[in-house]
Amino acid sequence: MALPDLQKKAAEIKEAGGKIIFTNGCFDILHVGHARYLAAAKSLGDYLIVALNSDHSVRQLKGNKRPIMPEVERAEILSALESVDYITIFNELDPLNVIKAIKPNSLVKGGDWAEDQIIGSDFVKANGGQVETIPYIEGSSTTNIVEKIIETYCRG
Repeated sequence: MALPDLQKKAAEIKEAGGKIIFTNGCFDILHVGHARYLAAAKSLGDYLIVALNSDHSVRQLKGNKRPIMPEVERAEILSALESVDYITIFNELDPLNVIKAIKPNSLVKGGDWAEDQIIGSDFVKANGGQVETIPYIEGSSTTNIVEKIIETYCRG
């Protein structure tokens, strides 16, 4: 969903008394860690909004070999999850502009992020919201999946 449309939808949800949960990420090669994380995030409120890094943004963050899955496919797969209500794709290195536009009730990140490192945490708290972390599932990452594929199929 385009950010202006999502901003309008978020305002409508909040006016109706709904609680908006926000998270963001690359979500490249969706795996069980992602699914569990998003379900846990959704359980904290009424609507889960996911800001997805664009292909350009992922390359800037993780290098030219990423993402493995293009943004349109990553968004389609995420939208198929019961826990995800809305998705927007952002091109910047961080989601601060999206967070400021949506003004979520809660900003959620994985437990591998310290609260003071979570982009937008100060803004969300200054606007009466909460910042929450969800425990990281050790060994469950796209990097681990890629390494396992290389080890199994390229070095075997």
